[in-house]
Amino acid sequence: MLDEATVALAASVGSGIVQAAGTDVWGVFRNRLARLLGRGNRQQETAQRERLDRTAAELAAAVRDGAGPADGAAGQPSRHGAAWRARIEDLLEQLEPDERVAVAAGLRALLDEVAPESVRPAAGGVEGNVFLGPTAVQSGDGNVQVNRFGSRP
Repeated sequence: MLDEATVALAASVGSGIVQAAGTDVWGVFRNRLARLLGRGNRQQETAQRERLDRTAAELAAAVRDGAGPADGAAGQPSRHGAAWRARIEDLLEQLEPDERVAVAAGLRALLDEVAPESVRPAAGGVEGNVFLGPTAVQSGDGNVQVNRFGSRP
């Protein structure tokens, strides 16, 4: 099981993907993220790059088509952000502790260096909100807040 800071990092990467898609930084962001996720395996890196491209294409199509909430387009960003968050969490959980620390550091560096300004925490600002089931994760200004809803067992 991942600690709260790592879960928040995965959520930030998911938000970063959604926000970077279609921007001037997308190519660099996509390539560096695919390289991190591929971890030296060229086939895996290519597969991740293709998956990122599909995400960007679906987000662009939703914007281009101008579909409204009744058409499901309003949920596209959160759906893709949540899917990528889950993929990042799955990857990090599978890694040995030393490798997990290295990959997490690479993800943080990527967000710091390449992600659009709106993904990075601003002084006193909120970086991202992710609501998944009975848990909400909010990160920003160097802090992480995790709220779990429901009764305790």
